[in-house]
Amino acid sequence: MYITDFDELAAFCERAESSRVLAVDTEFLRERTYYPQLCLIQVATHDEWACVDPLLIEDLSPLSKLLADERITKVLHACTQDLEVIHHALGVVMNPVFDTQLAASFLGLRQQVGYGLLVEHFTGVHLPKADSLTDWSQRPLDEEQLQYAEDDVRFLPGIYDSMMTQLVAKNRLGWLMPEMARLTDPAHVERLPEEAYLHLKRSGSLTRRQLAVAREVAAWRERRAAQRDQPRKWVISDELLVEISKRCPKSPERLRRIRGTDHLSDEEVSALVRGVRKGLSLDLDDLPVVKRRERNSPEAEGAVDLMYALLRIVSDRSGIAMQLIATRDDLMDLVAGHKDCRLLEGWRYELAGSLLERLLAGDIGLTVKEGRVEIL
Repeated sequence: MYITDFDELAAFCERAESSRVLAVDTEFLRERTYYPQLCLIQVATHDEWACVDPLLIEDLSPLSKLLADERITKVLHACTQDLEVIHHALGVVMNPVFDTQLAASFLGLRQQVGYGLLVEHFTGVHLPKADSLTDWSQRPLDEEQLQYAEDDVRFLPGIYDSMMTQLVAKNRLGWLMPEMARLTDPAHVERLPEEAYLHLKRSGSLTRRQLAVAREVAAWRERRAAQRDQPRKWVISDELLVEISKRCPKSPERLRRIRGTDHLSDEEVSALVRGVRKGLSLDLDDLPVVKRRERNSPEAEGAVDLMYALLRIVSDRSGIAMQLIATRDDLMDLVAGHKDCRLLEGWRYELAGSLLERLLAGDIGLTVKEGRVEIL
């Protein structure tokens, strides 16, 4: 069903209100804008599925109400970008949300499994490969495009049912839900300008003072890009922001000496200089905290390698993706005795943390039998 007017949308949403599950996906463009441009919304219940055209329907309030209904579980695959797009376009933070990609990591599939493989695994249906270069803003949409778009949601309600049955049978639903809550935390949907510096590429070598400068200039870029509705890199690149943060130019003349600033207007240069000065003037207590790891000793590295072998056994036995259980940084935290290590909490401790502690204490070991690593 291709919904292109308000009455059709209202009728579908009224029918879907009685469903306990609603699959959701979006098609959007972002190559030339700061904000995602919503071009299509796909929704599905167990009984029907539809493509809603936000470019042809001015009033999407019935859909907003449906997506905000907390009695209905919204099922998505790799939900992060869709949550952001829906929030920006409709002002809705969807809750509760079930992400099939995350759930798959607890059910024996690899981490970040693609949608096509997920559908094939649970339904046996082989979907055609997606065309990543489709311009979803162009109208009219043809039958092939609409079929592809509908395929992105029509299998999800059934997959959700299968996943829930398996999660309950394996007693893992309680493990999944805290991870789902972190993934769908409303605080992650909208990025604050003051936190933009945390995502700068190649900023790892900056000192605390330089990071304070980076925080100011990156926040300025975020606001400028939003004001213009342009990609961040069109305003100024990450590399240039990091270079400005390293050099800390206190005058427009000094900043202009940095290569790559030619396209900036005098007003923009002055704004960046003000950001530099503000970052330099902050008290020590107000500087960003730099979390850097000390280089591990050869002994610690050897212990981490051994822990990785045990972690692989745990992953193989449980069917939970290894990277979801623990990263190398998590293993290093455990070796270093950090109390806030994720492996000491919740399901991770129950599944792997307790075993890893026993390995470090020498209470258990590893051996090789018939070419396989096993626990002693």
